[in-house]
Formats: sequence, structure tokens, C-alpha cells
Amino acid sequence: MPYALFSNDAKLSKTYPTEADVWKHAQKSGLVVDVVSEGDAPTPRPVLDNDYEIRPCPPDPQEDPAQNQADADREEQQEFQLSLQLSR
Repeated sequence: MPYALFSNDAKLSKTYPTEADVWKHAQKSGLVVDVVSEGDAPTPRPVLDNDYEIRPCPPDPQEDPAQNQADADREEQQEFQLSLQLSR
């Protein structure tokens, strides 16, 4: 089952193949904050800002989660290459 980012019952993102993919995109968008570890946890755990949540959901009829991920990966690679060119 694919996953997406939600606020209340509103779907805010495209669907992606895995929950980890949505976490990655939420992190890039600045929606992930670290909180102090709870109890016996050795490290802080990431949480979503503003009561956002990641949930499993079916893709929209015209959506392909694998293609969404491939497109996002391609955009990320292009941004990385551009930043390398600008830093020279």
C-alpha cells in the first residue's frame, strides 16, 4: 500500500511507494522536527510538524506511486547537479 502526507483528512502530497519515501520528502520540505528522546530511547525521534501525519492510502486513479518517486529522485539529482555547478 502506498503512503502520503496528510493534515487531518486532507491528502497533501502525492503518493509514494513506501512510508520512508514520504518521510524523506517531508524532511526535504522542512516538515520534520527532532524531539527529545522519550524514556529509554537512546536518540531523538523525528516527528512531523503541525500535526501532519503519514498514512497508507490508495493512489489517485491517475497516479503511479513508483513514477512519483522516480520523478522526485530525478528532480533531486538535477537540484544536486545545479548546486554543484553554482558552487564552482
